Amino acid sequence: MAQTATLYHFTIQLADVDRGVYADFELRVARQPSETAEFMLARVLAYCLEYQDGIALTEGVAAVDEPALLVRDLTGRVTAWIEIGAPDAERLHRGSKLAGRAAVYTHRDPGPVLAQLVGRKIHRGDEIPVYELGRAFVADAAARLERRSRLAVSVTERQLYLDVDGQPLTTTLVEHRLG
Repeated sequence: MAQTATLYHFTIQLADVDRGVYADFELRVARQPSETAEFMLARVLAYCLEYQDGIALTEGVAAVDEPALLVRDLTGRVTAWIEIGAPDAERLHRGSKLAGRAAVYTHRDPGPVLAQLVGRKIHRGDEIPVYELGRAFVADAAARLERRSRLAVSVTERQLYLDVDGQPLTTTLVEHRLG
């Protein structure tokens, strides 16, 4: 019998000082059986760091033709293609062409992630940021998640402050480029 996704419910308080974005919202995330807690948390953090009108989570690792996050305008046109982890160069190329803007958030060592993308045909690849979330930070935070958690996410001067049910963590968001 096939396993089903586990539903997580997050109550999020977001204060992104760098972008001037402040919001309180609820987020329900279906964690697929093959998805690690770290990958799921990276999706949630990327959602917060990219938060804007039209943002949506896809099926994550189960999404075949979509990234982890999409942003659509009011007409339904894709305006941002956000990948998590170590995306395939072809997907990133297709997403960058389709959306015009692409980004990658990785909870892995960025060296191998960048190495597999450098020199590959990726539409406007030199404009695509690869954000390093910090492996130890993500692993520590993911271990604290419950199926119902309260998250406070704050960003100021590229410092990411995360509070998981009253337990504070911090990391520096490091931006890498493909070109």
